[in-house]
Amino acid sequence: MEAVLPVEVEIPSLRVIMETKLSEAEWVQSRYDQLNLIEEKRLNAICHGQAYQRRIKKAFDKKVHPRVYHEGELVMKKLLPVQKDKIRKWAPNYERPYVVKRAFSGGALILTDMNGEELRYPVNVDVVKKYYA
Repeated sequence: MEAVLPVEVEIPSLRVIMETKLSEAEWVQSRYDQLNLIEEKRLNAICHGQAYQRRIKKAFDKKVHPRVYHEGELVMKKLLPVQKDKIRKWAPNYERPYVVKRAFSGGALILTDMNGEELRYPVNVDVVKKYYA
């Protein structure tokens, strides 16, 4: 059996028809059937992709602990490594307690210190933890 060029597979040549031992009408019908199956295969692939996404989301959501903060709660803000105070190995990981002034649904918090001075920027719930006094 000889090698067949991809062009010859797409365009029915005498050699391809003779090797498959099909009549030209049967060969055209088989190609037409393959084209009809492409849509079904595409939909099947989409269904598998969506099922995969659901499984991954379920596994991720299982590990996530929702954090909800309310106004007036005490929290400690994490010191980020780019800040000047965090250059020593034994430096604290969290700053002094803050009071939650306002909590937004997206996870942003506006914090004030114990004197009532508001921080310049809102912080995300990922960088705070509850302070138990």
